[in-house]
Amino acid sequence: MEALYMDDSYLKEFDAKVVSVKDGKFVVLDRTAFYPNGGGQPYDTGKMIRGDEEFPVVFVGKFSGQISHEVGKEGLKEGDEVHCIIDWDRRYRLMKMHTTAHIVSTIINKETGALITGNQLGLDKSRIDFSLENFDREAFAKYIEMVNDAISRNLDVAVSSMPRSEVEANPKLVKLAKGLPPGIETLRMVKIGDVDIQPDGGTHVKNTSEIGKVELVKLENKGKNNRRLYFTLV
Repeated sequence: MEALYMDDSYLKEFDAKVVSVKDGKFVVLDRTAFYPNGGGQPYDTGKMIRGDEEFPVVFVGKFSGQISHEVGKEGLKEGDEVHCIIDWDRRYRLMKMHTTAHIVSTIINKETGALITGNQLGLDKSRIDFSLENFDREAFAKYIEMVNDAISRNLDVAVSSMPRSEVEANPKLVKLAKGLPPGIETLRMVKIGDVDIQPDGGTHVKNTSEIGKVELVKLENKGKNNRRLYFTLV
């Protein structure tokens, strides 16, 4: 299956062929721009159209290497040609959140050495968990100011690839506490101007001028060395 979102996050519509249908509602296509739930980024929603009939896409996940689309009603079958449309407002909001999360995490990493232990993007607010011993709430407000300064520089966001060995040779490229995902020899890299570059499989904006402004929603102490930050975009 061709994952179109990996090369073009702005693809809103595409044509595809149904490869298989399980239990009447779990559809695998030969190519897709629907992002599957994972990596802290929620799944895309939208619809598949066959002729004059619409099938709402209510969930997208990746199972055994295959991207599966759950549709809201039965009727699609193997071999069907479908025109697919992504719920763009939802996707675009998550793209802005995702690029912001990278900037937030890299600035906090540079300032404190903290690694990311968890994250979850949302439409209203997003969260990032950090491994950090000292929890200075005033410092976090300053970090968000630094994030907004970076965003205001209208930084270009570029996607490239890098051999795993090269990434492993430069530990600063990895911001996740759990390290790199196993079994991937060529990693997709997302670079945000001169601020950040790290491995990532999600969707992002092309330029930080699209993001707007970041606001700190709240900070939580989640136990020993585990801090949680919530942010939103305005």
